Formats: sequence, C-alpha cells, structure tokens
Amino acid sequence: MLAAMPQPPSAVSRDEPVIRDRGDACPGALRLHAADDGFLARIRIPGGILGADAARLLADAADRLGDGHIDLTSRGNAQLRGLGASCGGELAAVLERAGLLPAPGHERVRNVVASPLTGLDGRGRADVAPWVARLDRELCAEPAAAALSGRFLFAVDDGRGDVLSLSADANVLACGGGQALLWLGPGGPDSRAARVAADDAPRAAVAAALCFLDAARAAGTRAWRVAELPPEHRPDAAGLAARLAAAGIPAEVVPLDAPQGPGGPEPLPGVVRGTSGGPAALSVLAPLGRLDTAQWRLLAGLSGRMRLTPWRGVVVPGLAAGAADSALAALARAGLATAPDSPWRSVTACTGRPGCAKALADVRADARAVAARATGPLPVHWSGCERRCGHPRGTAWVDLVATGDGYAVTLAAAGTAGPAHRTVKTSELAAVLADARRTDACRTPSHDAAKK
Repeated sequence: MLAAMPQPPSAVSRDEPVIRDRGDACPGALRLHAADDGFLARIRIPGGILGADAARLLADAADRLGDGHIDLTSRGNAQLRGLGASCGGELAAVLERAGLLPAPGHERVRNVVASPLTGLDGRGRADVAPWVARLDRELCAEPAAAALSGRFLFAVDDGRGDVLSLSADANVLACGGGQALLWLGPGGPDSRAARVAADDAPRAAVAAALCFLDAARAAGTRAWRVAELPPEHRPDAAGLAARLAAAGIPAEVVPLDAPQGPGGPEPLPGVVRGTSGGPAALSVLAPLGRLDTAQWRLLAGLSGRMRLTPWRGVVVPGLAAGAADSALAALARAGLATAPDSPWRSVTACTGRPGCAKALADVRADARAVAARATGPLPVHWSGCERRCGHPRGTAWVDLVATGDGYAVTLAAAGTAGPAHRTVKTSELAAVLADARRTDACRTPSHDAAKK
C-alpha cells in the first residue's frame, strides 16, 4: 500500500499567481499542433452549436485531410487529428465555407460553453442559445479581444448551474426577470456579481474580458486566465460594474445568487422530452470523446442541428417526439452511449499512444478493453504519463497512470485517500477497478468536468 497521489494540476485551485514567460501556444484551426500521429487542429464552436451543413463539411475534412475521426473536447469544441503538415490552407478554406472561421485574430478566443439543454427541456430560467450567438459576434467584432489567450473561457448558464461547474473566466448566469448575473473567475472574488439586463449580457461578457486584460497588464504576470492573477489584481464586482457603466451598460452589484434548477451537472444520455408535447432532443456520449465520421454524420442528419457538450457528448434537438426512441436506438447501434447507466459516463482518458510522444501506453485501447467489465460511480481517468492531461476535477476519482510495464493506480474518495498500488499489470486492471467499486469510498460520485 502507498500513500495516494497528490491532486492533479487540473483539480487543484491556485493559491499563488502564475507568472507566464511565454505566449499561449494553445492550438486552433489555423495554428496547428504537431503530435506523433500528425498535426492537430482545434475548431472552436461557441456554445457547441453546429448546423448540419457545417458538421458535414467538418466530417469531409476529417476524412480527406485527417484520420477519419472527430474528437470532442471538454469545452464543447471539435478536434481533427492526423492532419498533414501542408493541409493548413485547404483546412482553412473548408472551415471558412462552414462558417467556422471568424475575423482574423479571433478564432482561438471563441471559447464559449453554454447549458446544452437550454430552451429544450423548460428547466432553465431563460433560453441562452441566442445569447451565445450574440456573444460570439460581439467578441469577434472587438479588436482588443484578440489579445485573450486561447484558454480564456466564457460560460453562459441558463440558471441550472451546469456550465458554472467548469471554472470559467467570464461567467454569465440567467437569473430570471429579464436579467443576468456576471462575474469574473470561479465563484467571483468577493461572492458578489454585477447584475445587468439580459439584453446586455453578451456585450457585458466581452467588456468583462477586456476588464481582465487590463488587470493582467497591470499585474505584469502575462496571465492567461483570471485565476492566475495576483489576488490584489483580480477584478471584484464593484470594479466590474464600474467598467460596465463606462461601456454604457447599466449594472448593479448584488450577492452572487446560487443557481436554482434541476441539478446535474451534465445532461444524462437518453431522450430529453420537450415541454407540452413539443419536439424532443437526444443526449448521447462519445466513448472517450471520439467519434468516427460515420457516427458524426448520423448525428448531423437526424434533425439538421447538433450541440456539442463540455462533457464530450452531443445533444440533437428538434426531433418529433414519436421518432426520438427509434433514433436513440440507431445511435446505440452505432456505438454511442445512450443510457444513463452507460459505463462511459465515468471513463475519461488522455490521447495516449500513438498520438502523444510522452505516453507510455495506448490508454484508449486499454480503457476500451476494461471499461465495460469494471466501472463504478467514481470517474476513472487513464493517463499515458505522469502529466495526467485532462484529469477530472474534484476529489473523488480513480487514477490510472501508465508506467511502461503496467499502471500506477490511485483511489481517492471525497477527502479520503484510499489504497494505491504502485504497479498493476494491464491484465489485472479489471479486477482492481471492480474492487475499487466495492469500497465505501466509491459511493460518493464526482462527475465534474475535465479541464482542457
């Protein structure tokens, strides 16, 4: 038995400011990232909202230029892998035809997550999908916003509290009565927020991002995100409200209202019934966040609309209520996770081999071999090396880190360290995970999203 591993970097809150000594190298659609399996392109899709024509063009690009797959990220974006070194111009042309490239200089800053079921199930305080479209237009029209890093995140929550769990930098929360709350950083620095009219919320979110940029310049630390700022430089609600007033946006400082809604956080796989017998939606998960283009085209063809979720899933809105069950069955036959008890709800993995040079194992293949035989309510994250990229947030998880001759295994429950095995052979993992599932610690689930 060993002491449990420390919290991964993605799950630890920062107590000290971060001093950046270089610019942000986050990949984009135009700035490709070199990986062991070719180049990688990350396409920002604000709110995850995608039409069928754009989705089909993306699938064509994956087949013709990449490896025939589309990866979903924990920010509701899409990635193409296996791209050739000289395909950048052709890919850009495809994305421009699809409407997925904004004004030059802004394509990497369109990091916007939104409640995936907003306007579909009647449970939010407002339908924030139109807010996302306006926020994207305002963001791309603001020249100064191009200075944001590719990691700065906007969250637009319809009141149910789902995307507020993602530790965004600029948070917009619908609060009913034609109003919205706005704050910078996870939870706000002083548990207060600026209250604005809902019609002003998209423009206010962009003004909040510019407020962050000013604070980052004043701090001199080249911070990429709000949590990286020194505490004395983090804009509070009063400072944000003053900034909004200067931009012509009336704002009032109020206590930060806790979300009130059905809980979650993420949409469960299955049929999502509309209100008053209206159209239904489907919610599915992509195992390990990866879709082949046949699965992708099947999803795109169901209703002509898709919403990629920050939990590496897809919501398909606008289906006739009577057709939803048969469509869901077709997606299950295609290999997607369609039931709330799917083992894939609690399994995540980094890229691993062959895509990452640092990985010591093909973690996705190992996860697929084990997942159906040994899963439980705790998230299980598979890492190809000690960097543990994409690790779930929270304090309850099972950690598998490739060592070259097996996996180091750590079980951590909420606030309590469980048993850790220094090295377990791959053939023994199913039994180890099944044992972890039976422990008392595994009875407290934590499905917080991974940060990418």
